[in-house]
Amino acid sequence: MTAAYPPFPLSRPRRLRRTPAIRAMVRETTLTPRDFIYPLFVRHGEGRTPIASMPGIAQLSVAEAVTEARTAWELGVPAVILFGIPATKDSIGLENFAPDGIVQRAIRAIKAELPDMVVVTDVCLCEYTDHGHCGVLSSGEHAHPHLEEGFVLNDPTLDVLGQVAVSHAEAGADIVAPSGMMDGMVGAIRAALDEKGFAHIPILSYAVKYASGFYGPFRDAAEGAPKFGDRASHQMDPANGAEALREAAIDVAEGADMLMVKPGLPYLDVIRRVKEAFPELPLAAYNVSGEYSMVKAAAANGWVDEQRVVLELLTGFKRAGADLIITYHALDAARWLQET
Repeated sequence: MTAAYPPFPLSRPRRLRRTPAIRAMVRETTLTPRDFIYPLFVRHGEGRTPIASMPGIAQLSVAEAVTEARTAWELGVPAVILFGIPATKDSIGLENFAPDGIVQRAIRAIKAELPDMVVVTDVCLCEYTDHGHCGVLSSGEHAHPHLEEGFVLNDPTLDVLGQVAVSHAEAGADIVAPSGMMDGMVGAIRAALDEKGFAHIPILSYAVKYASGFYGPFRDAAEGAPKFGDRASHQMDPANGAEALREAAIDVAEGADMLMVKPGLPYLDVIRRVKEAFPELPLAAYNVSGEYSMVKAAAANGWVDEQRVVLELLTGFKRAGADLIITYHALDAARWLQET
């Protein structure tokens, strides 16, 4: 029930905004570096390859990924999430679950240097397949009699996702995060992990992932753009909100330990609705590449104060209900928070 407040001049809310000290004392939402998960793009070879559409972000060798993870750790950021760019691609993405795959190598290297850092791994197929889609396609030996060629097949994809998750767990991942929006993906991964002795590994599900226009720079970074069509047959329609609660409920029932909403900025209302529906589960918001690059472009043109805008939008995710924020701004934001 909303409290009844006396009118002006008895009510003067500005009294609590008068000085920085008073504002800090009554601040409702606190943002810290421990709220962040920092995405890393790992590739074969040496050094760093800058990503033109994401200023400040690069594809990293395994050694550089360790260096970047160490920088994050020293700034108070407790976790990274890994995305891999394989040496070769094929129809199902064999390197995705190879013991010596690029992500598996990066997991082992980071955990060897930073054993207490939480290493999360993205579990999907799009970066590893030669067609760039998130699953096994209806084609060739996988042709489906009732679906058009090139359609992403749900159930055959589940077996691959289970193998990927187990491979990441065997390499030392702390959390696996399936992102393909396949029906039953959480249950299939939970079963695969449990069968191999990894019942202790949590699943952070991309439970609510929209077919968004904000992913463009990520596809440059991960080299995972689809070669044809789009992902609207499995990612969610941006117009839908109630569907997000259904998706989250299904994943919770299948054993998800944590939930995610992606993207973040256009879906603050969805973050709030999911958190209210599942308050007992940690909720992550993914501050995606397009959101990052828009701020970077505006700041480069002098149109916005980058520090002020970044901290404002990250605070907005927390205020909406996110417990964790996956963000490419993590290092900068952590430095700014330490300074203030």
